[in-house]
Amino acid sequence: MTHPMRLYVNIDHVATVRQARRTDEPDPVRAAVLCELAGADGITVHLREDRRHIQDEDVERIARTVRTVFNLEMACTEEMVAIAERLRPHQATLVPERREEVTTEGGLDVTRDPEGLAAALRRLAAAGIRTSLFIDPEEGAVRRSRDLGAHAVELHTGSYAHRPADPATLRALADAARLGASLGLAVHAGHGLTVRNVGPVAALPEVEELNIGHSIVSRAVFVGLAEAVREMRAAMDAARA
Repeated sequence: MTHPMRLYVNIDHVATVRQARRTDEPDPVRAAVLCELAGADGITVHLREDRRHIQDEDVERIARTVRTVFNLEMACTEEMVAIAERLRPHQATLVPERREEVTTEGGLDVTRDPEGLAAALRRLAAAGIRTSLFIDPEEGAVRRSRDLGAHAVELHTGSYAHRPADPATLRALADAARLGASLGLAVHAGHGLTVRNVGPVAALPEVEELNIGHSIVSRAVFVGLAEAVREMRAAMDAARA
């Protein structure tokens, strides 16, 4: 079954530029509004434990400002679950987090502390928040995500993005997407996607949502944020047609 494709724009790296000077610009909240006006279906931010880019005040303001959908990426910690319970984003995506990494480098290990993951998912769902787990495109991870009680999985597209010419990387995403949908999970995808490589992922019929940030913010340096969003939207829609 083919679903309409949603584009959620991750604006973390607008905050990365701001934090380079610890000033007040560029403002990620203004970026969120521009993305929505340009056709984004939602806004994604990752409030990291080390606060290296998005800050608590950003999340507070984004939660009040976003008119589409707010997707909060977060580690599975007591602090982050409590923040999500208070802010009530539409969706919370649990992601792995290590202090030394530059960006999220792989999917969540859903075999590690399954009781803690399940408890966090229950708390988020009880607060009326849709839940998603960012996982590698592997059968075991998809099945465990369903068993833990997630509403959705976001398939980590990093291996595909690094080796798009290797058919095995796209095949893994396609197989995981089919399995997830067959188990009743909503299927999302993201990490490392660009206008050049997004087409084959956007064409997977089970995938409902793409989370894309770095490529759009990078392109915005040259063409502006609104045009960068429109270019990505057009590339996705062309693949889906």
